[in-house]
Amino acid sequence: MRVAGGGGGRGSWWGPRRGEGQRADAKAARDAAQEAFYQLDSTQRDVQLAVETVRSGGDGAAAQRAVSEFQDISTRIDQVTVAYLAALDSADLDAPELDPATVARAQQQLQQAGRELAAKRTELERFLERLQPLVQQAEAQLIRVVPAVEQAKRALLGATTALEAVRSAGLKADDLAARLAQLAPELARLNEGVARHGVPETLRRAEDVAQRAETIRTTAEQLPERAQEIDRRLASLRTRVQALETRASSVEPALSELRRRFSADCWQDLQRVPAQTVETARTAEQKLAEAARARDEQRWPDATAAIATVRALLETADGAVAAVGDRLRLLNEVEHDPHGEIERTRFALRDAQRLAMAGRQAPDPRHAAPLDSAVARLDRAVAALDTAGRHPDYWHFLTELAAVRETAAQVITMIRGH
Repeated sequence: MRVAGGGGGRGSWWGPRRGEGQRADAKAARDAAQEAFYQLDSTQRDVQLAVETVRSGGDGAAAQRAVSEFQDISTRIDQVTVAYLAALDSADLDAPELDPATVARAQQQLQQAGRELAAKRTELERFLERLQPLVQQAEAQLIRVVPAVEQAKRALLGATTALEAVRSAGLKADDLAARLAQLAPELARLNEGVARHGVPETLRRAEDVAQRAETIRTTAEQLPERAQEIDRRLASLRTRVQALETRASSVEPALSELRRRFSADCWQDLQRVPAQTVETARTAEQKLAEAARARDEQRWPDATAAIATVRALLETADGAVAAVGDRLRLLNEVEHDPHGEIERTRFALRDAQRLAMAGRQAPDPRHAAPLDSAVARLDRAVAALDTAGRHPDYWHFLTELAAVRETAAQVITMIRGH
């Protein structure tokens, strides 16, 4: 009985102690697998952040490969995680009635899950190590984004402030306001960040917004000065129109003197100057009115274009009016002393002839021929003047001598060009 009792005592004492040790080993395997799962999850989050950094700021093709490889690893991690959760749910290691076989099977499954989780963590760490150059490159790109976006926002604020100041001064600047409004969607896209648009596109957009906003700001700040400059030009041109009308009054008396004293060939090309001057002044006044309206309506390009037209009209009219007075002066001078004009022309020819002979026994035919022709032309002009009678064509005489001097100048330029 004692033996049986003793044996029974040993059986009741040894069996529970052995089961408890097996259960403790299984729980230890569970805890180790759970720790491996937490470590894997933490590493996966770190790698995901690195991949996202590469995707946002890295090279497109390389980033795509990194994303694809990470997706493949994540798929395998999901499979291992499912196996781990299944092992975790396979047995309640805290249940008192759990049989040893179930405990042993749970322990084996949990140990296997822990090894697989650890292996996947090692795979992730190696992938992260290979990814580091791309991460560093992407981070270097991302560093450029914040200051670029801030610069774009500062430029937009500057443009907005300048536009408000212009409007406070009474200038509409509707075209600038429209251009500024077009930048609002671009600002919204900048605010969406690189996660959606990527670094290259974000940097390009930030630079574009900054440049366009800066142009708007500069233009807006120049508007008051531009308006004042147009006002000054309008006032100056009105004065010039009045001066032209005053000067035009002297054209008819000068033409009358030309008609009275000189042959028709000397003045007939100037006959329409008085009428043309009146018409030009009228057209200039109309264009000035258009420019003034455009300025009042703040159509700056139209105002500038009209001002340019008025300036061109006045320059043409001033030239025509001056031509009449200059013609009378030149004809008076040549009538009084034609020999002075002749000597001036002969001097020009002799100067060209001396240069053509410098260092030569005979002139180059390319130089001699035009000079000989010019000498003959001068002689014909002088002869025509001497035989013209009472009313020589002094204007023809002057234009012929001017042409001779031009020929001499061309030959000199040709010689010096070699």
